[in-house]
Amino acid sequence: MKLKSLFMAGAMSLAATGAWAECAYENEVPLKSLSAGFEAWKAVTDAMAECGNFSASLDQEFREKQPEAFAANPSLYQIGGVANETMIPLLNAGSLRPLDDLVEKYGQDLLPNQLIKVDGKVMAIAMMVNAQHLMYRDDVLADLGIEEPKTYDDVLAAAAKIKEAGVMEYPIGGTFKTGWNLAQEFVNMYMGEGGEFFGEGNMPAINNEQGVKALETMKAMTEYMDPEFLVSDSTYVQQQFQQGKIAMANLWASRAAAMNDEAESQVVGKVTMASAPMGAAAPATTIWWDGVVLAANMSDEEADAAFRLVLEGIDGEMVSANNDTAVWLSPAYTPGDLAAGAAASAENGAKAYPASAPMGVLHSALGNGLADYLTGAKDASTTLADIEASYLTAAKEAGLVNN
Repeated sequence: MKLKSLFMAGAMSLAATGAWAECAYENEVPLKSLSAGFEAWKAVTDAMAECGNFSASLDQEFREKQPEAFAANPSLYQIGGVANETMIPLLNAGSLRPLDDLVEKYGQDLLPNQLIKVDGKVMAIAMMVNAQHLMYRDDVLADLGIEEPKTYDDVLAAAAKIKEAGVMEYPIGGTFKTGWNLAQEFVNMYMGEGGEFFGEGNMPAINNEQGVKALETMKAMTEYMDPEFLVSDSTYVQQQFQQGKIAMANLWASRAAAMNDEAESQVVGKVTMASAPMGAAAPATTIWWDGVVLAANMSDEEADAAFRLVLEGIDGEMVSANNDTAVWLSPAYTPGDLAAGAAASAENGAKAYPASAPMGVLHSALGNGLADYLTGAKDASTTLADIEASYLTAAKEAGLVNN
């Protein structure tokens, strides 16, 4: 399987060092981390915990909690788990510590292209690639003679056939929870249609043919989704799959391993990973990296200990022990079937999430405004116009738009 496209999409590879099953040293400085709660972060923080004096908060609401926690002095957490877009608020607030001195001291095994740099300074270390891609029940589709869906028209046609056959009442799952998740679904669809988010001067540019098409596709999907779709996040969809309630979803690659977790899944070996469905221009997904940052508001002693702990958490033995938990950016990683969807999406032309300060503001406006269309309160064009207006208000307050 070729993962070259993933590496070229903005995610950086990591070298393998140290040990995992037993920490290479004893950490004597009390440290805490705040990150997302999916399995990859559990594996990394478990490896960190082997060194002692460390506690991890695995929280799916991390992106809302990190800015305030890292702005505290001293920071409430020394280590943070971030991705392309979730790092932006921390950067804007000045609450992240540049890592160049620590890379020079401890990162001899790290290559230059393994580091996430902002304005020439190393601000994060990436550990994995993530993307939303199509997961589907191959047994259900095969029983009904349905070929692997390649587009959202294919997905909708398959859903109709599954529902008509009485196999499942709601064949599609989706991360449509109001807020960040719902906005991300629109971003995926819009980029798949080839849309551009901004014009000159950071002016919003989503109220167009591509934006309307993205909304219409999302609305069509809801006809085959659990009626409670506006509270459906990644964990909700993961559990729907595991319990055999849905047959298809564009879900994060970091959730793939959970499908084969015999302790909680009823569909072990029955879920196939494929490219995100194609839009008019590209797969309806975005490529992300997940990685580690350090808080600015802590002592040099804590920062030194935290960086060493980070290297221990992402070392080659951890990756080898948790190979299928994520698409790891490490020489120790061996791509398997669970990485097929992320790799296929990248090879089909998926682009990196366009993280920036204006995009962070627009993402929030999308998350707050899209539900009006899905519930029928507004038509597509009015919904998009109102989201643009909301963005402009917030962007002007933040000094991102002048006129």
